[in-house]
Amino acid sequence: MPPQELSGKVALVTGGALRVGRSICRELASAGASIALTYRNSDAEARSLASELERLGVHALALPCDVRQEDAVTHAVTHVAEVLGRIDIVVNNAAIFEAAELATLETEAWDRVFETNTRGPFLVARTALPWLKTHHGRIVNIGSLGGLRPWATHAHYCASKAALHALTQSMARAFAPEVSVNCVAPGFIDFAEDRGALALRLAERTPLGRNGQPEDVAAAVRFFAAGPAFITGQILAVDGGLGLA
Repeated sequence: MPPQELSGKVALVTGGALRVGRSICRELASAGASIALTYRNSDAEARSLASELERLGVHALALPCDVRQEDAVTHAVTHVAEVLGRIDIVVNNAAIFEAAELATLETEAWDRVFETNTRGPFLVARTALPWLKTHHGRIVNIGSLGGLRPWATHAHYCASKAALHALTQSMARAFAPEVSVNCVAPGFIDFAEDRGALALRLAERTPLGRNGQPEDVAAAVRFFAAGPAFITGQILAVDGGLGLA
């Protein structure tokens, strides 16, 4: 793909200030897209990233948004469209990842994870849909290998991501033919602050011999954002083959 294949496009990335979201913003900006990134608590990091992206020669906007709240989502999406003029790509990245024993899992924790991981993408996609339809846009949801291969100690997280995978395919049918909708499902992504015995064990189990990097996920998002529009309803595992183990 040409290096500026997203020039003139506007991408809205939820949870874009940190970790995988940060890499996604950088990747789409490097392809020429203007970036609107939302955050909930990471104000300084979000504004720092927006300044960094502006230096790449694209427009960048950082704005607070709690994707669980319909009014907040409506305000954020409308503001992005007003300031940047359009919305071509939505990346539903904002998520909660946490472990809990299922037998003692509290209802509050279950609801908190589903509100962010499943309700949030629904609200953002539904709100942005009129702009996406106008420009034959793309939605890329960030799922998880845990939504394909459930983990006993992360039941609420895995269930929320499995629901997001199903929502992706429902959106693909409902929003066609104007909008294509796909999902990137990362395996274990290696962050320096999380590195430990588990990371080493998972790297050993992964056929490609290493854990994933945020840039691996970002490259897959770029493919769905800029690749063939005829691809829709797909769940792409970016896991180095860990799901085969």
